[in-house]
Amino acid sequence: MTAEATAPGATRRYDVLVVGAGFAGMYLIRKLRDELGLDVRVFERGDGVGGTWFWNRYPGARCDVESLFYSYSFDADLQRDWQWSERYPAQPEILAYAEHVADRFDLRPSIEFGTAVTAAEFDELENTWTVTTDTGDRASAPYLITAVGCLSAWQIPSFEGIESFAGEVHHTGDWPKEGVDFTGRRVAVIGTGSSGIQSIPVIARQAAHLTVFQRTAHYSIPARNRPLTEVEQRDTKAEYDVLRDLARQSRAGLVTDAALGAALETDPLVARTELERRWWRGGAGLTGIFTDTILSTEANEVVAEFVRGKVRSLVRDPRTAALLEPRDYPIGTKRLVIDSDYYATFNLPHVDLVSVRDTPIERISPRGVVVDGHEYECDAIVFATGFDAMTGSLNRIAIRGTGGQLLRDKWAAGPQSYLGLGVSGFPNMFMVTGPGSPSVLSNMIVSIEQHVDWIADYLGHLQRAGIVRTEASPEAERDWVEHVNDLAAGTLLPTAASWYMGANIPGKPRVYMPYCGGVGTYRDKCAQVAGDGYAGFVHHRARRGSGSTVENDGAVPASA
Repeated sequence: MTAEATAPGATRRYDVLVVGAGFAGMYLIRKLRDELGLDVRVFERGDGVGGTWFWNRYPGARCDVESLFYSYSFDADLQRDWQWSERYPAQPEILAYAEHVADRFDLRPSIEFGTAVTAAEFDELENTWTVTTDTGDRASAPYLITAVGCLSAWQIPSFEGIESFAGEVHHTGDWPKEGVDFTGRRVAVIGTGSSGIQSIPVIARQAAHLTVFQRTAHYSIPARNRPLTEVEQRDTKAEYDVLRDLARQSRAGLVTDAALGAALETDPLVARTELERRWWRGGAGLTGIFTDTILSTEANEVVAEFVRGKVRSLVRDPRTAALLEPRDYPIGTKRLVIDSDYYATFNLPHVDLVSVRDTPIERISPRGVVVDGHEYECDAIVFATGFDAMTGSLNRIAIRGTGGQLLRDKWAAGPQSYLGLGVSGFPNMFMVTGPGSPSVLSNMIVSIEQHVDWIADYLGHLQRAGIVRTEASPEAERDWVEHVNDLAAGTLLPTAASWYMGANIPGKPRVYMPYCGGVGTYRDKCAQVAGDGYAGFVHHRARRGSGSTVENDGAVPASA
């Protein structure tokens, strides 16, 4: 089916509207356009594909999932042909991969670049969604799919005087394409989360002086990044079918070493030896050493103290080392950061660390950053202050469902969804890696492919069954939200003031947003829902001769 020809200014019509051309949006084109034959229109505010990796061009930007598994699995030839250069892929290589996929499968003709969706509204009579863009154009389709990403809505705290600063201001999530040259300049980096930890060593190599402002010390593990050999790639690709299936059934969408068992039941010497092995191997496998790392405070402290000991051994100045030792939250309750020479950077004579935990930043002056009455002069400020995660990009769009209800209003006390895929009161709308799904607790590519495959199968089912409208039932949504909350409450995860909880955004409700039951368990649940006739979704069929008149087909909600 193709879009109807329309006069200038008229609403264009498609089968499916998609917001976002990152890895989710690109795969949606491949599934819905190329396999189901649907006319898909993707709106992308950037001028290229890649989503998160289009915008996050900051120095040192690198994925924390190994390159051979941070990649699509849907096409065997693509898997075989693409060659990764490093164990952990840097932003330029990931973006090059995304661009290669877009060219290889001719995805660009289905994408409108440089076009932001500002509003989306559901027509209850026609059972269609109409989106409005920042250019004033309108498009409609029976289905709306959001593929906006979980970490796309970057934010800068509202510091007093920020407009007065005379130097350059950058955010790691909105980095200039042409890059930034800090050679010979005084630089301030505010924030020591993932983007701060990755960018600080790189900026330090350029800057004449670097001042890092830290509110919370974070756990960071060395990446041990290195070039990939041809033999390594060949051997992994030969086992891709098995390895990919293991990842899909795993907890985090990754193939990792097995846990030793419960921490306090493990011989301390064995535990210490394995902790050392995992530290020197690098990567995010450290917290998986025990089965109860995220369940038991005592078990968690074994791993946490091991990392703090490493910080003390790497940072020469005891005062600086003490500030860098993470003590504010259990390890693994925030996404673990992997780094290259982060702690060692603070041994350099031109790098200073300023704690703003007890004495917050007072204001930004024309010459720099003011803390406790002292002005730290600088020529450039880099805000590594993160994102309004998971819900921010959706809430910035005026999405209206039945009765004109805004999604952001429905989510005022925290996001509500069924499976992280659908929302009651928002018919024919699906989310890829939405709140209530594993999303940010997983290898995102694994979760993206699972969601897109499920949505594509569901759309095919709806077409075959003559169903014109579907939405999550309020009961199924309520049960799923309770289930997600109950799972998190049985762990240490909600104890951290993390962006998983929305804690980095003033006024945002403190709700644990992702599903922590594991990728494999979640995948089985979604398959069960589909096998039960998409239980938990309410279906409506068009009556003969009555166009948009609908009736309930009797689908029943599924409990969590």
